[in-house]
Amino acid sequence: MKKTKKVMVFGTFDRLHKGHEYFLSEARKCGDFLTAVVARDKTVKKVKGRLPSENEGERKMSVEKSGLADKVILGSLNDVYEVIMKERPDVICLGYDQKSFVGGLGSFLESIGIDAGIIRIKAYRPDRYKTSLMKNQKKVK
Repeated sequence: MKKTKKVMVFGTFDRLHKGHEYFLSEARKCGDFLTAVVARDKTVKKVKGRLPSENEGERKMSVEKSGLADKVILGSLNDVYEVIMKERPDVICLGYDQKSFVGGLGSFLESIGIDAGIIRIKAYRPDRYKTSLMKNQKKVK
């Protein structure tokens, strides 16, 4: 029996847009089962210095409604690596602009015996589809 290749992604997914959809679609191609971890409001505030436009429940629901992930969960408030230990992914896909907690990710995975590959997904039109740029736009095509 073939083992299911589990992929995990992390993101704020504020105002889900084509850039997020591209990221999730590309990550899905890296395995058989995609888990999307939606950042908690407190975590976003800590990392980005501001709260997202949508609360964590709304952002989680948007990712679920997209149908691009097999499982959508909220991240841990205490330990950013907790979901990795619980889900034990085979691949972790990171966005082109994700820098938070990435530095020690490889050594952390090794220390807990998870042999997960780390793949960086290229940007999809970051000049247009980046939440921070879209905040002042009313409609993006």
